[in-house]
Amino acid sequence: MNRRLVTILAVACAIAGVCALLVYHMVGVRLQAAKPVTTTKVVAASEDLKLGSLITASNLTTISLAGDPPKGAILDPKDAIGRGVISQIYQGEPIFDNRLAPKGSGGGLAATIPDGMRACAVRVDEVVGVAGFVTPGMRVDVLVSGTPPGEQQNAGAGTETKTILQNIQVLSAGTDIQKDAEGKPQQVQVVNLLVTPEQAETLSLASNQLKIQLVLRNPLDTKVAQIPGTAMGALFSGQTTPDPHRVPVRAAHVDRAYSTIVVQNGSSTTTEKFPISGGQQ
Repeated sequence: MNRRLVTILAVACAIAGVCALLVYHMVGVRLQAAKPVTTTKVVAASEDLKLGSLITASNLTTISLAGDPPKGAILDPKDAIGRGVISQIYQGEPIFDNRLAPKGSGGGLAATIPDGMRACAVRVDEVVGVAGFVTPGMRVDVLVSGTPPGEQQNAGAGTETKTILQNIQVLSAGTDIQKDAEGKPQQVQVVNLLVTPEQAETLSLASNQLKIQLVLRNPLDTKVAQIPGTAMGALFSGQTTPDPHRVPVRAAHVDRAYSTIVVQNGSSTTTEKFPISGGQQ
């Protein structure tokens, strides 16, 4: 056989093999792309679900997610109906079990209270404690103002202000635990705070005896500051933050004490007085 013909046949076979591999690869990619992707149907919100609302069948829909369902996602609408919303859910968002209150706990404010915690109501007015700017989820400090027990009111000198609670979560403001239609905070007269049972006792006692003020804080700032409190007298003395180690000194009139010596010399009598430090006359 002619060597030239053999070379041509070998080159042709090599080209044919390469073409076959390319065609096989392209067909395989097409087949993989056409392969159906496994999807899972999960329960989602058909509308915005507000904090504290009770879920009904009309609030739910189903959506398909590729692959396995996310951990905690609700697959059956029956597992969500009748449960309260403890974290706002938006339309089209999958509903997770940890976003709903336990079954049988109902809706409203009570369903948003975690185990071991309490909701304590604090009365405020339109000015005290930035009431109109307190909305659910914010963090506040609680200040009280009044005269400490055992101190007499002397032209306001005995009035003190002290921070009794710090980094407290706001559960609700007023009768409606939501913002208004425009998303703005509402003017309220009652604010519910999420506290421990011990903190609830402190708030209850303070609300009956003292004036309460709420102070907003950055929710990312969780540091508890050591605040000694401020007295009315410190404002006028120029010392706004009193020194906890400073002992107040009261001015008092001290009579100087004397030691008296009587000298009898015949018919004459002489009296001499000598001062004594630290004594009384």
